[in-house]
Amino acid sequence: MNKKPIIATMIGDPAGIGPEVVAKAWATGEVQQYSQPVLVGSQAVMQQAVKACGLSLEVRKVASIAEINNDPAIIDIIDSGKFDNSQFVMGQDNASCGQISADWLDEMDQLALSGAVDATIMAPISSVSMKMAGVLDKVINMEPGHSYLFLISGPLRVMHLTDHLPLREVCELINAPLVTKAISQLDEALKKWGIAKPRIAVAGLNPHASGKEEDQEITPGVEKAAAQGIDVTGPIPPDSVFRQCIEGHYDVVLAMFHDQGHIAIKTWGFSGNCALIMGPPYLHMSVAHGTAYDLVGTGKADHTMMLEAMKLTGNLAAGNGFFK
Repeated sequence: MNKKPIIATMIGDPAGIGPEVVAKAWATGEVQQYSQPVLVGSQAVMQQAVKACGLSLEVRKVASIAEINNDPAIIDIIDSGKFDNSQFVMGQDNASCGQISADWLDEMDQLALSGAVDATIMAPISSVSMKMAGVLDKVINMEPGHSYLFLISGPLRVMHLTDHLPLREVCELINAPLVTKAISQLDEALKKWGIAKPRIAVAGLNPHASGKEEDQEITPGVEKAAAQGIDVTGPIPPDSVFRQCIEGHYDVVLAMFHDQGHIAIKTWGFSGNCALIMGPPYLHMSVAHGTAYDLVGTGKADHTMMLEAMKLTGNLAAGNGFFK
């Protein structure tokens, strides 16, 4: 493996399970095999999470990336000191938690933009808390053509052309240039992550991939991307394209809308899923679950998705591709 990339992970909303699943993932010792990890957040919050999970980990505050030591027994965290650990209640939405989540995301973004870290990961946040603080727009804007949600569950990998939009609007938004742009950006990203010759499948919108949208927009968009030398096929009937990806015929599927991709991913395998957000000029990963307030403080939260996100981010940032 090449030199291990430096990966920053924002610990998530302090009132949620983010800090706990991050601590449990760190304690496995597997994260350090793929990257040099560092956290962004609150030392006090992480110490509380370590205690709740019954782990024997030291939480060490560092002033810069240069101080991290890649020791599985020591959690290195960059703590700006902005968060008052007494101003919130575990397991409840809170404006102060929403505000600090946005602040930590900004701090992590600056680390990535400055080149101090090679990629970033966001542990679970609360959109309600961020909305209470008036900072929900700090989360990546998923505007079509600007950012894309990329879901990963073993051999099934799905990028969404559109997200969180009513189907009526999806039909109106799909056009050939948008399809071509998404395919081109996907091909470029896959090559950067270590997939030398990406094979991209494009899902149709309508049953049997037969309709006005396919004829007038999706097919022309695919054809233009193929003319650029990209190995892309489609539109393929949405009832079969995801199975074909699982069987290894393609590296990724470009889905047309949110539920088309999400249903396939969550049906195939929920545990271990992770979510990559394409749009920032650096690799940015997240997980496919929320703050799970009912589990906060119990130490029982499943850290599988967090661990997978931390390992896979390191592997992709090093240009070693997806796990087999």
